[in-house]
Amino acid sequence: MLEPRDPESDLEVLGDPEAQSLSRWFLAYTKPRFESVAQVNLQQQGFDVYLPLYKKFKKTEAGSISVFEPMFPRYIFFRPSRPSQSIASVRSTKGVNNLVRFGFEPAVLQDSMVELIRQLELSRNEVSVLGASPFKAGQAVRLKHNALNNMQGLVQSVGSKRIAVLLEIMGRPTVVQVEHHQLEVD
Repeated sequence: MLEPRDPESDLEVLGDPEAQSLSRWFLAYTKPRFESVAQVNLQQQGFDVYLPLYKKFKKTEAGSISVFEPMFPRYIFFRPSRPSQSIASVRSTKGVNNLVRFGFEPAVLQDSMVELIRQLELSRNEVSVLGASPFKAGQAVRLKHNALNNMQGLVQSVGSKRIAVLLEIMGRPTVVQVEHHQLEVD
């Protein structure tokens, strides 16, 4: 026969519920391209908010520039800043579309998982355009340009705008400067 359980014993197993609620992060689904708006509004309501950003490089006439975009488009992490704070107001926050839920339960991430995402974000944001390039000196590549008949060559040097590739043209080694998008790894 089953004995009735004491709810107080569950609290002991789970630890301090107030500390546990502050170590859990919830996930909100935002309106398209409204992650920053949701971030500001959640912060104004007193929530701890985290919007992981991803460093990308965009080509311009002046060369490659770095821009930061959300690592998880349309998602933002938040948690109450005090134990008594309810998450019910998040659904009606400007920029937020809804809470992410599994059935009736809100999606929860532990603090350790969010910390791993922060570390990934920091390491990625330290990368330069050269470090982000898949091409390295000495690497075999193939030109994608039709006029060059998918010629193969070796990368000599990598710059922010162009890559120097050593090709054999008419039996002679020739260095050709091409843009990043004109190459593929062989």
